[in-house]
Amino acid sequence: MTSLRTGGRILVDQLVAQGCDRVFTVPGESFLAVLDALHDTPAIDVVTCRQEGGAAFMACADGTLTHRPGVAFVTRGPGATNAAIGVHVAHQDSQPMILFVGDVDRGTRDREAFQEIDFAAMFAPMCKWAARIDDARRIPEYVARAYATAVSGRPGPVVLALPEDMLLDTVEATDRARVDRVSQDVDADTLDRLRDLLATAERPLAIVGGAGWDTAAAAAFADWATRAGVPVAAAFRRQDAIANDCPAYAGNLGYGPNPALVARVRDADLLLVVGARLGEATTDGYALVTPDHPGQRLVHVHPDPQELHRVYATDLAICAGMAEFAEALVPLDGGAHPHAAEARREYEAWTAPQPRDGVALDLGPCVAAMRDALPADTIICNGAGNFSGWWHRYWRYAGPGTQLAPTAGAMGYGLPAAVAASLRRPGRSVVAVAGDGDFLMNGQELATAVQHGADLLVIVVDNGTYGTIRMHQEREYPDRPAATRLHNPDFAALARAYGATAETVEHTADFAPALDRLRAVSGVRLLHCRTDIEQITPATTLTAIRQRAL
Repeated sequence: MTSLRTGGRILVDQLVAQGCDRVFTVPGESFLAVLDALHDTPAIDVVTCRQEGGAAFMACADGTLTHRPGVAFVTRGPGATNAAIGVHVAHQDSQPMILFVGDVDRGTRDREAFQEIDFAAMFAPMCKWAARIDDARRIPEYVARAYATAVSGRPGPVVLALPEDMLLDTVEATDRARVDRVSQDVDADTLDRLRDLLATAERPLAIVGGAGWDTAAAAAFADWATRAGVPVAAAFRRQDAIANDCPAYAGNLGYGPNPALVARVRDADLLLVVGARLGEATTDGYALVTPDHPGQRLVHVHPDPQELHRVYATDLAICAGMAEFAEALVPLDGGAHPHAAEARREYEAWTAPQPRDGVALDLGPCVAAMRDALPADTIICNGAGNFSGWWHRYWRYAGPGTQLAPTAGAMGYGLPAAVAASLRRPGRSVVAVAGDGDFLMNGQELATAVQHGADLLVIVVDNGTYGTIRMHQEREYPDRPAATRLHNPDFAALARAYGATAETVEHTADFAPALDRLRAVSGVRLLHCRTDIEQITPATTLTAIRQRAL
């Protein structure tokens, strides 16, 4: 369409053309023209958030679930700096996202005008592309490029600054059609080389992760791994790359992994890394799998050519998307190794919670109770903190889109992600799991959840401490805690003040009945779990860590 329209109208029309049906925002005066255009655009649901970090996290999660960029609008200055955490997470987590930032008008730029920041310079290190649109006639070009950039190769964030006066210009502009990710197939020669490597491997092991997994790709890869007898490990916080009921699934890497799985990774003579970057958390500081990995051959499959050979010496680099690679594997014979069945038995033993003596509220049995009570395809959302280790170890994820958790280790992600998931997947069971410090990073988004009719459960694990940091303190400076104690509110009362249903539990036996009562009602629900900081991880205690350090 070519017609006289304001820049704000043109921009919203481009979002509709690209298939955007929801945006997350904290409104600002710098993009009033966009808000005005959204008023007349019923095709786009506008989710009003309470802090720009929460809005950006929601866009991150929405992008993960849809494989299209999640979209957030924030104002200049404080709005952009608050939202920066979401851009950083989208970058490290390979999530397609577009952040639109209202900017100062063109005539006052470079004077340090009110809340002025050079956004291209600020965001360039943490996103795929950062730019400013100075000409309203070029809005369709910029938006189409933003979508193409966000979804291509390794997905990630794009930031576009919108000068306030540009959005008011009335101009003619030609709309652009929807852009989609370009497919990346696997050529026959590469498949032959992969077949040869698999045929000569005695102890192959696959590591899956990254972005781009969908139900079909996950099922195809899981079927191949099962036939081939190749154990499959999930990268850090990518446990939903394939369904965890796959007979070849062997567990997750990252923090607190199964020692038996770690040993299998060390002993593997061939690593088939599919989608994962092999980042610091997955590789235990690049020590479990070293960049040169002597004695191991490495096949690295990734959709972005810039990631291949970037850190790791690679025996076979395959630039392909997850769907294309999984499809190419279908006719491939992996050798029917016995290792997958053995690794699976180790995984099942590791993920069976064992009661801990003398613990009032034992999270292991609580997660087991959730496994019994909640649908298998429940979407589990969490931020950062030791609390998440119980769900990483004991929950079993049902496949792509059931784990929303930041590999960037950002606190405050879980609740906003759960809001986005509830709105994107109505009718699905959605659970946000948060520590006490983690929850209060973005707890205000309970108001957003209630306002927009989200249906979700929040579980707050309250040990009165920034637990992860306290754990590190005891390891490095035993018996000298500092700055990690927290004085918390009554989280159940706080949730009720927002309009949610809430309960508090302090004993393991009370968890399952409270969960059942909260499942019986709809809307926003919160379960406040009071725990003891002594139980610092599923595997150890603070006292044990302190004694080892002394």
